[in-house]
Amino acid sequence: MNQESFLTLLKERFDKHPNRHEGIQWEKVADKLRKHPEKLKTLLKMEESGGEPDLVQYDKKKNAFTFYDCSIETPSGRRSFCYDKEALNSRKEHKPKNSAIDFAKSMGSKILNEEEYRYLQTLGEFDKKTSSWIETPPSIRKLGGALFCDYRYGTVFVYHNGAESYYAVRGFRTSVTIE
Repeated sequence: MNQESFLTLLKERFDKHPNRHEGIQWEKVADKLRKHPEKLKTLLKMEESGGEPDLVQYDKKKNAFTFYDCSIETPSGRRSFCYDKEALNSRKEHKPKNSAIDFAKSMGSKILNEEEYRYLQTLGEFDKKTSSWIETPPSIRKLGGALFCDYRYGTVFVYHNGAESYYAVRGFRTSVTIE
């Protein structure tokens, strides 16, 4: 997909979900994206892996736009991954194809933390059938665990699992900020 057709797709999503970015003019966003083609490339990678990125925050002081994956369920092209490289390397057999942290870095993005995940849920209802790894505090990760979230019964739930685990319905959501 070329730059202009991708910008058109992002604008269509932007227009379809005005509650995610009230008071923001699309042209300001598009101008910023054109000035940062590396960030546009990251958004395209998010899109290609099923993330459906959309603008969710604007920092006036920094003049920065932040996009999150806004697919209704965790991105389909990023499921069945363990948490990080250490977890991937610890598996002796039946290794997943990648880890959430490494794949996010390869796209130029980062996985959401708990606060960001909870903020996303104020913009809609996401992960009602799936779950998403979230950034895990070092104290938990050091003990072999990792955190993930989902949305059930009108509530965000935060859970733990071994970082080396992976499931067909667990993926991860990412964000990218354009300053």
